[in-house]
Amino acid sequence: MPVQIGVAERANSPPDLHFTAPLPLRLETGYSRLIPAESHWVSVGRVSEGLVYRPVDIVFSIEGQQVHEAWLVVRNSALQGFYLPAEARYSSLTAPVPLPKGTQP
Repeated sequence: MPVQIGVAERANSPPDLHFTAPLPLRLETGYSRLIPAESHWVSVGRVSEGLVYRPVDIVFSIEGQQVHEAWLVVRNSALQGFYLPAEARYSSLTAPVPLPKGTQP
């Protein structure tokens, strides 16, 4: 679904995400993805489904009929889905995936 990111001022932005362990994901498309250990994600704004986090120093993608660059959408310490920046679209997960303890500072 098409979405618009609301950008927050840096002074009011939430803390970055740091994954200390890999987080495996199984997508509805049947493909699997892995959020890598030691990856760092910064908040770039929000959509109605949650806060949007962009990866630092890596490109993260998801695969369906095509491969899409993807940023994380997080709400209540759980991954809700992905923001696809090139398409300005949101792709939801069937069920939210809890973030591992220690992911958020």
